[in-house]
Amino acid sequence: MSVHDDINAVQRCLDDLHRSLGQLEHRLGGSGLEIRRVRLDADHLRESLALLREAAASPIASHRPDLVTISDAPYDITLWTDSDDEGLGARDRRAP
Repeated sequence: MSVHDDINAVQRCLDDLHRSLGQLEHRLGGSGLEIRRVRLDADHLRESLALLREAAASPIASHRPDLVTISDAPYDITLWTDSDDEGLGARDRRAP
């Protein structure tokens, strides 16, 4: 299944949710706080899915970043000559 197929499947589910919420709202009355919160959450899901659809359609989304090769060669020891051994304290002092 492609990304677009998955997004379309989610869109169909959200459409079903929207219809079911309309029926529930009609039966319970649209003035309750609970039904308004659920309706608002469903609307946020629709907005988020629209943003996801736009992001999936952009050519940047399909471009994978280039991999960076990290050498197995040991690091230059002079990189750490001016630092203390972390967690062990300074070389010329004793830990308490």
